[in-house]
Amino acid sequence: MFFIATGIVLLNVAIYLMMSWVYRRFRNPVLIPALTATVIIVGLLIYFHIPYDTYMIGGQWINKLLGPAVVSLAYPLYKQRHVLVQNLPAILGGTVVGLLVGMFSGLLLASGLGFSKLYILSILPKSITTPVAIQISSSLGGDSSLTSVFVMIAGFTGAIGGPLIIKLFRIRSEVGIGIGLGTASHALGTAKALEYGEQSVSMSSVAMTVCAIVGSCVGPLVVWMMYP
Repeated sequence: MFFIATGIVLLNVAIYLMMSWVYRRFRNPVLIPALTATVIIVGLLIYFHIPYDTYMIGGQWINKLLGPAVVSLAYPLYKQRHVLVQNLPAILGGTVVGLLVGMFSGLLLASGLGFSKLYILSILPKSITTPVAIQISSSLGGDSSLTSVFVMIAGFTGAIGGPLIIKLFRIRSEVGIGIGLGTASHALGTAKALEYGEQSVSMSSVAMTVCAIVGSCVGPLVVWMMYP
């Protein structure tokens, strides 16, 4: 088991580093390492007929690092705390509005397409970072695996489409860029915000945290209104 786990972890790291080099070489949003590395890993699992349970022998260790990685974002936030204080109303207002739009747009789309209650409850927390979204989904009666997929789709969409929107509307404010990326695509958006500067990363981590807190409160209320 130890050798399988070690091999899987090293394989993931090697593929990610390789795709990071490709991304730095071509700088195309579609080539972000998190997306391309995921596609390659999935392709390898399918090609070699490796069961998901076998992959998770090593994958679980990578998964356990997700929480600490999110917490580590507190450091750039601390360094930019003066920016947070100066722009607090705008930051909180923009983040909460973005979260609500993300939650209700997903709900309306799922309901309009005739999705079952399980899918609707699973898609509800898609605009919240994965560790928190999984907990919310499970507590509401959703499927945590489906929620992880929806969160990844939201994250990849925001990380790829976000820079195009930023360029289209000529957004120059690092605060605005960080809030937008963090609200729309949580951890992946925050990773993308690194390319815009430390201030963007800090604001993105704020947005991610606010979304997690507000989403934890709003989610059960929305479900209660929909399924009294």
